[in-house]
Amino acid sequence: MSISLRSRWVFLPLVLALGAISLYFLRLSIHHEAQPRPEDQASPEKKGPIYKDVHRTIAPPLPEYFPIAAQAKSPSDLPPIPSWNKPPEKHVPESTRLYIGFTRFWPLLQQVVVSYITAGWPPEDIYVVENTGTMDSNKRGLLTIQNPFYLDYHRLTKLLGVNIISTPSLQTFAQLQNFYLSEAINNNLTHYFWSHMDVAVHAHEDKEDFKSLYMRAVDVVRETQKPDYLLDKETGKKDEWGVQFFAYDWLTMVNVKTFAALGGWDTMVGYYGTDCDMYSRLSFNNYHQPIQDAGMIYDVTTSLDDLSILYRRRPKPRNSDSNANATDPDTLNSTLFHDLKTTLAQIQQDKRDDKYRNSWQLRQNGGQGEPYYYDPDGFEKALQMTIEVGTKINEEKWGHRGCDLKAAGVKEGDQWRVEHDATFD
Repeated sequence: MSISLRSRWVFLPLVLALGAISLYFLRLSIHHEAQPRPEDQASPEKKGPIYKDVHRTIAPPLPEYFPIAAQAKSPSDLPPIPSWNKPPEKHVPESTRLYIGFTRFWPLLQQVVVSYITAGWPPEDIYVVENTGTMDSNKRGLLTIQNPFYLDYHRLTKLLGVNIISTPSLQTFAQLQNFYLSEAINNNLTHYFWSHMDVAVHAHEDKEDFKSLYMRAVDVVRETQKPDYLLDKETGKKDEWGVQFFAYDWLTMVNVKTFAALGGWDTMVGYYGTDCDMYSRLSFNNYHQPIQDAGMIYDVTTSLDDLSILYRRRPKPRNSDSNANATDPDTLNSTLFHDLKTTLAQIQQDKRDDKYRNSWQLRQNGGQGEPYYYDPDGFEKALQMTIEVGTKINEEKWGHRGCDLKAAGVKEGDQWRVEHDATFD
C-alpha cells in the first residue's frame, strides 16, 4: 500500500516530539549518574569573618585601697574626719552641691570622694553621677570589681553617706556637663560645684590663717553673692561671672544663669575641645572666670595605698593583722600630712610623665558575661574615635585648630561661619 507525500508530513511532528522526549530522559540519566554520592562530596569552604589575633590577659584583682571601710558595718566604724576639717554642725546657709562624674575605675572615684569628705565637704552635698551605661546593675550589686564600670554602691551611700544619680545611658563629657546643668536648673540652684574624678584634694594645712578646703569654697560662694561683686563703682555697671576655677576646672563652681544663657555645652564636641569651646564662649560674652584657691588639688592616676591617711591615720602594712591605723587623732600640719602631700605630688608627677595620661582607664578588663558588658578594648577604641571626631567638629566650628580661639580673632557669632585659618596649613 502506498503512502502519499501528504500523509508522510502528518507523521513528522509526532516523530520530532518522540525524539525530544527521548533526548530529555537521556540527558537526565547522564546527569544523575555524574553526580557524586553525598558521602563522596567534599565539604565546601565556609565563608565568614576573619578574627583579629587578640590575646587578652585579664588583669589581676584590684587590691583593697580602704581596708577599714571593707570591714566597716556602719559609718561609725570609719575614722572621724580630722577635727580641723569638720564642716559646721549646722549646714551653712549657702548651697554647696558638688557633682562628681564616674564612668570607669572605682579606686579613683573612692579616693576623690573620701578626699573631699576629709577636706570638710558635707557628704550629703556630694552627688556621684554614675555614667556607666549599666543602668541599675551597680545598685543591685551585679558587677564585679574587675568590671571597668563597677562601683561600690553600698560603700558610697551607706558608709560614706554621699548621693548617687545614674544617667539613663552612657554620656559624653559634654553631655554629662549639661546633665549637671539640668539637675541644677531642676533643683532651682543658682550655682553648683563639679569635680573631675581623677583628682585628690586636701586643705592648705601648712599655711597661716587656716581654713578647710570646704570653708574656703564657701567663702567664694559668699563673695559672688555680695551686691558689689564685679561692680564698677565708677560706672555702676555690674558684670557677670561664668565660672570660678580652682586649679583650672579640676574643681569648678558654675553660674547656672550664664551657662543657660549660652545654651550650655556643645554636645557635638563630646570630649577634648569642648572645654575650649565653652570657656571661650564665656570669654566672648564678657563673663568673668576668676581663679580661686581653696586648697591643694592633685591630678592623679592611681589611688593611695590606704585611704586611712586622708583621715590622718597612719596606714598599717598590707597583710598585717595589727590595728596600726587606729591611732589617736593626728594634729594639724603634722608629719603625716607632709607625707600625704609628698605622696600625692609624686602620683601627680607620674601622671604627667606618662605618655598616655589617662592610662588608669585601662586597668580593668573583666566583666565578661555581666549585665551591659562592653568589650574593654572596643570601648577604648570607640572612645578615642569619638574624641577625634569631636575635635574635628570643634575645628570646623571655629575654622581654627587649637584652644586659643580668642587669640585667633574669632568671636561670638563666628561659629560655623569662618574659613580655615593658617593652623590648617
